[in-house]
Amino acid sequence: MGNGELHIVSTGNQRPEKLAKIAGDIHPYITAIHIREKHKTAMEIYQLIKLLLDNQVPISKIIVNDRLDVAHVMKVYGVHLAYHSLPIGPVKGNFPEFRVGCSVHSLEEATLAQKQGADYAFFGHVFSTQSKPESAPRGVEQLRSVSSSVSMPVIAIGGIKPGNVNEVMEAGAKGVAVMSGVLEANQPLGKVKEYVSRLSISNKFR
Repeated sequence: MGNGELHIVSTGNQRPEKLAKIAGDIHPYITAIHIREKHKTAMEIYQLIKLLLDNQVPISKIIVNDRLDVAHVMKVYGVHLAYHSLPIGPVKGNFPEFRVGCSVHSLEEATLAQKQGADYAFFGHVFSTQSKPESAPRGVEQLRSVSSSVSMPVIAIGGIKPGNVNEVMEAGAKGVAVMSGVLEANQPLGKVKEYVSRLSISNKFR
């Protein structure tokens, strides 16, 4: 198996100080930490990024969800766009320095995202997950269909555990994204190392 990316996505449930401390511990082992804090203001996200930097998290591993303004001011590595965010094309056109990703849930969405210039996509949720108990997982076969149909890296998200990493990588994913599975684990660093043992981690986007 080739190199795989490990993305850690904030849950929105943790105090900034705790999240920053965990990120400081785990960053040598991961590809990126995504700041996904839907209910925080621009100032709160700005302060959270400063906390990450204080905990020695490299700016080159920080990706901000949706808030292009904060991402630009802090000069982080990238921005991850949601369905309600600004369109991919104008973001890429105006901020070529950013790695721009988005979340997709179907082959059609993935194809459109690639056409608009996305550098990578999260596809999910692949397996059942506590964060979306009411909706059915899309499954490994749909992941395989998406991964084989686009050239941009597809990152699997949703119910990803160390035990099913090999399955999603064999389906064509270029990596995995994990939220509570790491950040709300009793020992986040130990849990990250479990994922690392299933992936040959790439510390840079490919």
